[in-house]
Amino acid sequence: MEAVLEWFEQRILGNSIGNVVVFALIILLGLWIKRVLSTGLSRFLFRIMKPDAGSIPVSDFLRMMRKPIEFLILLIVLFLAFDRLAIPDQWGLVPRTEFGYRLIIIRLYQTTIMVALTWIAIRFVKFVGLIFQKRAEQTETKLDDQLVPFIRDLVILGVSAIAFFATLGLVFDVNVIALVTSLGIGGLAIALAARETLENLFASFAILLDQPFITGDTVTAGTGPNQVTGTVERIGFRSTRLRTDDGSQIAVPNRLMISQSLDNLTQRSQRRTKFFLRLALDTPPETLRAIVEDIRYYLDSQPMTNQNPALIQFDTFGESSLDVLIQYYVATSDWREFNKVKENVNYQLLTIVEKHSGQFAFPSRMLYLRTQTDSPLEKLP
Repeated sequence: MEAVLEWFEQRILGNSIGNVVVFALIILLGLWIKRVLSTGLSRFLFRIMKPDAGSIPVSDFLRMMRKPIEFLILLIVLFLAFDRLAIPDQWGLVPRTEFGYRLIIIRLYQTTIMVALTWIAIRFVKFVGLIFQKRAEQTETKLDDQLVPFIRDLVILGVSAIAFFATLGLVFDVNVIALVTSLGIGGLAIALAARETLENLFASFAILLDQPFITGDTVTAGTGPNQVTGTVERIGFRSTRLRTDDGSQIAVPNRLMISQSLDNLTQRSQRRTKFFLRLALDTPPETLRAIVEDIRYYLDSQPMTNQNPALIQFDTFGESSLDVLIQYYVATSDWREFNKVKENVNYQLLTIVEKHSGQFAFPSRMLYLRTQTDSPLEKLP
C-alpha cells in the first residue's frame, strides 16, 4: 500500500501522478455523464414551462436545449479537471494578473463561457417564440403569425447585444458605460456607413404597421425584368423572403418592398382571363352567333364566373379567322383554383364549338398564280 501511495506521489511536470489521474477521471466522467446531465436538466426546465408549452412535445425542447447545455457542462468539467493541475515553474509563465499566455487562456475560457450562456439564452427565446407561434396559428388573423417571428428575432438581437457588452465588462474589464457614450459620438458615421441596413430596418417596421402584405400572401414586387412573384414566408429585419412557384426562395430588401410598386395578389377578390377564340373564316353568321350566345349563357350560369358579367362578342376579322373576344372573371384569389376553373371553361368551349359544327381557324394564305401564254419579247418585230 505504501508503494502505491509513493507511486501516486511521484511528480510529472510539477504535478503528482495522483493529480494527473484525478484529472483524467474527471474528464472521462464528464464526457460520460454530460449527455445524461443535459437531458435531465432540459427535462426539468421543460416541466417548469409545461403549463405554457401546450401541445409542444418535450422532444422539441430537448432538441433545442440539449446541445448548448452539454457544451456548458463540458466547459465546467474542463475547469474542474484543469483546476487539479499546476503549471510547472520551469515554464516561466507570468502571473494571471499580467499579460501573457495564462491571461489569454483565462480570458478565452471566460469568453467561451459567456458564448455558451448566450447560446442557451437564444435557444430558450426561440422555444418561447415557438410557443407563441403555435398559439398564433390557432387564431384567424395572420397578423400575429407575422409579429411573433419579428419580435422573437428582435429579442434575440437584444440578448446578443447584452451578452456582448456583458462579456466586455465582466471578462475584459471594459468600462461599458464609457464605451456606449463614445459610440454616441461616432453614431453619425456608423449611421452613414450602415445607411441601407437602417433603411431596411425601418422599412420592416413600416411593413408591420402599414401591412401592405402579411405572411402567407402572394405578391408581385417590382416592375420589368426585376419583377418577382412569390408567397411571403418571412419578414425579417433586412429582407422579406418570397417562395416562387418553382420552389426558389428570393430575399427582397424591405426598402424595395415599400418603395416599388407592389401587387398583393391575395387581396384580389377575383381574377380575370382574356383571350380570343379564333374560328374559321367560312363560319356562317348563324353558327357564329349561336356559339357566342351559348358561351355567354354558360359563363353567366356558373357560380365561379357569374359575379361580374362576362364580355363575349364577335370582335374582329382576322387575317385567317373570325375573332371572338372572351373575357370573364373567376371569383377566387387562389392561383390553382383559378387555373382549374379556366381549364373547365376551355373544355366547355370545345364542346360548344363542336356542338354547332364550328371549326377553329389556323394560319393560312391564299396564293394566286398568273399565267401568260404570250411573252412580251415574242411580240417584238
